[in-house]
Amino acid sequence: MTLEAWFERRRLDVIAGLAGLAVLVECAIVVRDGSVGSLERSVFEAINGLPEVLEPPMRLAQFLGVLVVGPVVAIVALVLRRWRLALAAILVTVGKLAAERTVWHFVSRQRPGVTEPDAIIRGGTATSGVSFVSGHVILVTALAWMITPYLRGAWRFAPWIVVALVSFARIYLGAHNPFDVVGGLGLGVAVGCAANLIVAVPVQPRLERPEKAGTSTGPGLPSE
Repeated sequence: MTLEAWFERRRLDVIAGLAGLAVLVECAIVVRDGSVGSLERSVFEAINGLPEVLEPPMRLAQFLGVLVVGPVVAIVALVLRRWRLALAAILVTVGKLAAERTVWHFVSRQRPGVTEPDAIIRGGTATSGVSFVSGHVILVTALAWMITPYLRGAWRFAPWIVVALVSFARIYLGAHNPFDVVGGLGLGVAVGCAANLIVAVPVQPRLERPEKAGTSTGPGLPSE
């Protein structure tokens, strides 16, 4: 027996959103002068210098963070009649655009093609332009945070595997330095939390009977 999901605005989203903004601010303070520190450079070189065999899959992985993914998630949610999820996806997409441009107004650091002397630029990645923060990472992180409450069991890990892949790919391809990605993670969590607080998220009803082991066959999206 499974009851329809309840929806609520979680305290977790308030706390995580503030924590995400704190991470963003810390990263912004570190990179505010446009330079790259020795520790950050070491991490960049370790990832960016990995074998060329990784380039094809990483080029594909980065596309999971392009802007069109947000509307695609919204369309899929509409098809599945998950109205709140669809609205949240649109809010996240718009929020990503507004948030990154706000950061660019206060902090400006160039891409590794300019700031890293030995950067390996792959896959047609831009060699110059604003690098802090990573827009790909903001979007995919915000979507992951927004989608996770709708998933059950091991499916909850799936969005975060995508976040890890996109984050790794953007450094490996030479598009971003590590703090660009970490700052994007923080801001992405904040954007996802804001969307959740606006539309509310599903929570498991207390009277819901847990599924028997081995009976789950899908992500278990709750009905609205």
